[in-house]
Amino acid sequence: MWVGLGIVLVPFAILAAMIVFGTKAPPPPLSSISEPFRHVDFSDLSPLQNVPARDGTPLAYRVWPARADTLVAIAIHGSSAHSASMHPLGKGLAAAGVTVYAPDIRGHGGSGPHGDIGYVGELDDDMADFVAAVRARHPKLKLALLGFSSGGGFALHIAATPLGRAFERVVLLSPMLGPRAPTARAGNPWVAVYLPRIIALVLLNRVGIHAFDGLPTLAFAIAPDNPGKLTTVYSFRLMQAFGTRDYAADLRNAQTPLAVLVGGKDELFDAEKFAPAVHAVRLEVPVTVVPELGHIAMTIDARALAAIAAAVRGAP
Repeated sequence: MWVGLGIVLVPFAILAAMIVFGTKAPPPPLSSISEPFRHVDFSDLSPLQNVPARDGTPLAYRVWPARADTLVAIAIHGSSAHSASMHPLGKGLAAAGVTVYAPDIRGHGGSGPHGDIGYVGELDDDMADFVAAVRARHPKLKLALLGFSSGGGFALHIAATPLGRAFERVVLLSPMLGPRAPTARAGNPWVAVYLPRIIALVLLNRVGIHAFDGLPTLAFAIAPDNPGKLTTVYSFRLMQAFGTRDYAADLRNAQTPLAVLVGGKDELFDAEKFAPAVHAVRLEVPVTVVPELGHIAMTIDARALAAIAAAVRGAP
């Protein structure tokens, strides 16, 4: 009996150890991500506003209105960030005639507690609610979706859902296509991945156990004083929800035209591998490499703006 009991308990003990001890220290602050924002003028940052989600939670957002808009873009920030990080891009697109709405994705900024969500599909539900609110304010204008980094992966995911049909086009800006995508660099300095804990939680999820899905599984390279009020860790739920879980399937199933842009000196992703990765699935999707620009520069450098504005408008 004791032998049989031991055989049953050992796997659970191993899983428990992977959950409890399967973490690591966050990576050191990554200056190439934080430093560019020190040179951004936030004095004219638009104030946060709120729209209620279906569960009553206020979803925070900012808007950069164009004087004579013909198009509305919803811009999704990257991992750990919030809508303020889209300020230079929002200003630039507004000057080009595109009104920009940037939500704080739930778990970030002013939308709910940082680092966690209630269930994996909650971000999809939030996006549907946010799109409905934007559409109500601009019933006659076409919508575009723009996502940066992890927000680009999430935008690709949304494009492959029925909600994707709400958009005239979806623009993926230096998108995170997943850790196994050809574009991913080994040893990404931006994030520490709690791989043993993730493996244990995946196994538990397969047998219907979700009690531990709120535990952190990612930690970001953020300064200890965190002056930007960034989200320092992601729960297992948020990690799964904010991105694409299968970029190739999402590319195939996208409900609307896509475009991809990336900086030629992106330090997190391999810029030269985006075109082969994307065109292996969808040959007609344009992939633009903007020379000389790093990861964050694609959202704040004027050299990227013309290409981004053209992609949002669907110009060739």
